[in-house]
Amino acid sequence: MQNNKINKILIIRLSALGDAIHTLPLAYSLRKRYPDAQIDWVVEDKAEKFIVNNPLLNNVYVLERKKRKKSGIFRKITEYFKIISKIRHEKYDVVIDTQQLFKSSLIMGLSKGNRKITLDFGRELSWIFANEIIKTEKKQFDINFHVVNRNLQIAKYLGCNDLTPKFVIPDLINEYSEEIKNILNKRDGNKKTIVIAPATTWENKHWTVQGWVDVINEFKNTCNIIITASEKEKELTSAILSSISDKENIIDLSGQTSLSDIVYVDKNADVVISPDSGSAHIAWAVGIPAVVTLFFATSSGRTAPFGDKYCSVQADTPCSPCMKKHCKRINALNCCKDGIKSANVINIVKKVLQ
Repeated sequence: MQNNKINKILIIRLSALGDAIHTLPLAYSLRKRYPDAQIDWVVEDKAEKFIVNNPLLNNVYVLERKKRKKSGIFRKITEYFKIISKIRHEKYDVVIDTQQLFKSSLIMGLSKGNRKITLDFGRELSWIFANEIIKTEKKQFDINFHVVNRNLQIAKYLGCNDLTPKFVIPDLINEYSEEIKNILNKRDGNKKTIVIAPATTWENKHWTVQGWVDVINEFKNTCNIIITASEKEKELTSAILSSISDKENIIDLSGQTSLSDIVYVDKNADVVISPDSGSAHIAWAVGIPAVVTLFFATSSGRTAPFGDKYCSVQADTPCSPCMKKHCKRINALNCCKDGIKSANVINIVKKVLQ
């Protein structure tokens, strides 16, 4: 395939945070193959942190979804088409839709791009605006086809030779909170640091409170324990901490960290333990700590961090992974939460810390 005339590339990956991170290796491969090309990205504001100011990219268009929720319909439409107008002006050689939803495909259709590329098995008729559909032979939600490798099929199609997954994130050094730095400086320097990030979005991605309690109790006397969560997730971390008696070596950062602060925390950690969530994907992208990821309703084969220092645990239940946001089992509701034993997680973390 002739790719010599590719000078402008637009990637469309609007959300979510973890999915945007999973698309970064595609941007890296494209940059390696086309070092002088203009590579741009369309993203929603809730997933923009690792896209805006990314050294792999020239320009980023941010759709302000959070702000749009508070705006009237006229303003929403006006802001949307302002961005579409900017995109159309660029006349991209290649426009890539990795989200494969109607909303992302519509941007591709309105883009005035020459080659409109997506993968097969898209949802919501997302293929209707594409003029090139890459055959992958595996469905979009194949539980054994990792989403990073699925995205890299596009890089291969466009002539990229380096398909090694590589995450490049912006330098956020000026965005780290001094308060968080000062809190972390109080850690015991002779002990290793474990970050516990227990929260996630789906109901079916959560572990039991007792599971987290068991892990923390096992390591709290020999390691520094840091707990991270958003303000909305403090109810979970409060439940965990209320079941732990001695909290001397535990630093609770629940509701105190921005995404930039999370990056700083991960850079200073030895291990991050998390369910399938943005926290696990951020830690993978940071590249410094080992990551132990717990999978319940979702598939480790599709979204787990992979590499020498990354471990994943899949719930041992007949229905896992079901890939459903809400449990459909009437007589065994959320049974996958009990499908991972704390002893198993503890043994894995001990091996990682050796």
